[in-house]
Amino acid sequence: MTAVAVLAALAGSPGLAQAEQPHPSGPLSATGEKPLPPGWRIDGAGGTRELVWRAPKAVPMGDARVEFRTGGRLLGVPKPARDGRTFRLPVGETRPERLADLRVTAAGRRLDAPADDTHGPGSRGARMPAQAPANGVDPGRPGTYRTVSGEYDLAPVHLPGYAAPVEMTAEVVAPKGATGSRPLALFLHGRHSTCYKPGSTDDVTGDWPCADGYKPIPSYLGYRRDQQLLASQGYVTVSISANGINAQDGEAEDAGAQARSSLVRQHLARWADWTAHRSSAPAVVREAAKADLSRVLLVGHSRGGEGVNRAAMDSLYPPPAAEDGSRGPVRWKVRGTVLIGPTIFGQNPVADVPSVTLLPGCDGDVSDLQGEDFVDGTRGISRGSALHSAVYVVGANHNYFNSEWTPGEAVAPAEDDFGTDPEQPDPVCTPGAATRLTAAQQHKAGSTYIAAAARLFLSGDDRVRPLLDGSGKRAASADPARVLTHAVGGRRSGGFLPDGGAKVTGARLCSAVDPAPAAACLDPETPGSSPHFAGWETAQETGRSAVDLKWSAPGTAARVTPGRPLSLRGSQKLALRVFVPPNTTGTKFDVSVTDSSDRRVTLGSVQLDGLPGSARTASYWAREVRVPLSAATRAGFDLGHVKSLELTPRSQSGRAWLMDAWGWAPGTPAVAAAALPRVDVGRTIVKEGDSGTRTYRIPVKISGHGSGQVRVYVLDPDSGRAENRLVTVRPGSDAIDVPVEVKGDTVYGDDVQHDIAVKAVHNAVVGKHRGGVTVENDDPEPVITLSPVADRVTEGETLTWRLSVEAPVAVDIWQPVRVLPVTEGAELSTKDVDPQWLKDWSGDVPDPERPLSDANLWVWMNIPPGSTSVDFVVPTVRDQVAEPAESMRLALTDRNAKPLPDRPALTGTVLDTP
Repeated sequence: MTAVAVLAALAGSPGLAQAEQPHPSGPLSATGEKPLPPGWRIDGAGGTRELVWRAPKAVPMGDARVEFRTGGRLLGVPKPARDGRTFRLPVGETRPERLADLRVTAAGRRLDAPADDTHGPGSRGARMPAQAPANGVDPGRPGTYRTVSGEYDLAPVHLPGYAAPVEMTAEVVAPKGATGSRPLALFLHGRHSTCYKPGSTDDVTGDWPCADGYKPIPSYLGYRRDQQLLASQGYVTVSISANGINAQDGEAEDAGAQARSSLVRQHLARWADWTAHRSSAPAVVREAAKADLSRVLLVGHSRGGEGVNRAAMDSLYPPPAAEDGSRGPVRWKVRGTVLIGPTIFGQNPVADVPSVTLLPGCDGDVSDLQGEDFVDGTRGISRGSALHSAVYVVGANHNYFNSEWTPGEAVAPAEDDFGTDPEQPDPVCTPGAATRLTAAQQHKAGSTYIAAAARLFLSGDDRVRPLLDGSGKRAASADPARVLTHAVGGRRSGGFLPDGGAKVTGARLCSAVDPAPAAACLDPETPGSSPHFAGWETAQETGRSAVDLKWSAPGTAARVTPGRPLSLRGSQKLALRVFVPPNTTGTKFDVSVTDSSDRRVTLGSVQLDGLPGSARTASYWAREVRVPLSAATRAGFDLGHVKSLELTPRSQSGRAWLMDAWGWAPGTPAVAAAALPRVDVGRTIVKEGDSGTRTYRIPVKISGHGSGQVRVYVLDPDSGRAENRLVTVRPGSDAIDVPVEVKGDTVYGDDVQHDIAVKAVHNAVVGKHRGGVTVENDDPEPVITLSPVADRVTEGETLTWRLSVEAPVAVDIWQPVRVLPVTEGAELSTKDVDPQWLKDWSGDVPDPERPLSDANLWVWMNIPPGSTSVDFVVPTVRDQVAEPAESMRLALTDRNAKPLPDRPALTGTVLDTP
């Protein structure tokens, strides 16, 4: 028999400490098993096994998804308790010894460990990037239109999978008196607390609807300045509320992306109705300029960014009806999206809708800046004519783009999401640092670049493109912010990509996501991180690569040779996206190309500086640099058949990573969406049955048009390994066929999930990226009994009770027991038991002497698979003091440490030495 116990003091439990686990080293076992880290425990009242982590303080409701990880892989997404501190995840048949290297992360940031105070090289001397030259057109300047503003509040809507209806509330700011129809910009806020108590400094909840005495947090009003700027320039704007989704998306497998898309399209459908029938519109809409639904810009912040991306996808490629909360024809055209500090859990950007992604350099919520995948993830997917821009805003945090999330401006409690320890200030992001923006500076920069996207995507003004496409121009209205950009798509062609069979010499082809340090582009111990390498569902991915250059002397070229020669005809320059370590300066390269006739031409040289960065920033981010192709033209080089690209370091030593290189020409081409197949993964829930073997298949719907390729990752439910394969998909086919074999039995076990994750590779889109078959245990929970083995002993001997089940089961059975005060007579004290036992099982010490029931003795006992019992033993000590018989009471409890009402407490007695 093996005794495995997790000792926990649960806040709110009567008589127990209102803090963390009592033992600072976090023991899992009193008999030598590997311990769980502090703050963790296995919870299993009634046989339901959960992995539980309790934070030292409440984790604010935010956009990043709290995740449990082990060994570098995603273990699962836990459910938060109402206290904001306790997170629970069912762990199925995973054995405790397999829960190695447990971590709690949110967008790559550790929540269960203090921030690493080891900064990157030179981080304490982090410098602002040089200010770029001003662009000829500044979209941050207010326009000439007078504006009108007001709110509409329609009947709430019901969305699939959401119990409570979701509000249809919005703030409209629009030009007044403008002639003709004006483009429409729709804003969607991110995931934030939903309700607050007026007058309180910290009383916020995630409820919906709000409880009595609480008011809704008006997150949708936080973009009024952005709306005002756009309206003055002639755009109709509407910012919609999504509190009802924020309060309920914790149970959604896609973190609410489809629901947010449905809500956005519900509003667009109403605007289409009002455009056709103005008399039916709310007063503020009738007073505003008429909206042109053929020119729509969607602006989403955080999870709102992922939501508007899905809305753009769903507008082009309709989702399965059962999953969708918006019906009817699409009577609008999304011309572009602006994504502010967005999540992208599905890693499924819409390749044929232009986008601008704002990446806040001091983001403390979506801190891995995973929104970079809205750029990187579009490469090679479709036609490549849509411009996808990344805008890195040095010193910006996550919240301050929304004034209702900004302290001093919000009506509800608000905070700086980056958060720093005053005793260990961050050299880049602590308020007051030269590289950190104030709230006003940050919001002004955000407004300016939202307006730049509107002007380019809705008005077709190519003069603002240099602000967004890596051309190195700035909008003076955003000063003093340092804003850097790079892009893919647009009039780029060719494409030296590390993925897809390219051969690399003189450098290392590395993997963006790989648990092996030798294969990964960035060692896991590297201070800081890269937005290009943000993690996904698996610990190892195929098809996400970069070229890692490292040199100790100048002159050795790194060569990238694609699988076949590329054409750069029609291009003016070669644009490269390269990053170097943060805070480094003066990294230099010569850039050369070779054609199919082996003519080699050096096009020119580039110089790169790193971004200001610390251990807490995602600042390994690519700068766009360009060299003209004129030298190749003069040399008679065949730009139609470019065989290889070379980077030759000219610095004495250094490190750099090449993401890609493209032929570049000015201009913004017209964008037409390709007809593509769409993949959505569903979920089937089945019972295991009592006997026999049944085979089920993971439900996958393939709709749309044409054919394309996706990569299917089959996730192992226990080890987390992910086998993957490239699959060609066509509408109506069952190309993604993943069988799941289910064996029936009569042995109690856990529910088991057999999941897949799907990612688009070429000519395809993916809506719901993850799903599978959930096999539900249908056997009754075993009844656990507590019985005495030795409950009347002499001091120096051992009290023993046995926890038993009638028959072995297939999973670990966890059952808590608690030492209770005795009801009569003298009680054993902390000095009557072995002191090491007391320390191991409660984290407590004998002094000062007190009743044993005051020593936090609440113990989780484990009956492992194949066993029927486990003993709880209490070694007593012999002393020289004459004393009466002493007792202790033991009871089975629920997970809140309350004794089970139908199970009697048992008493053990210790007699004095004769």
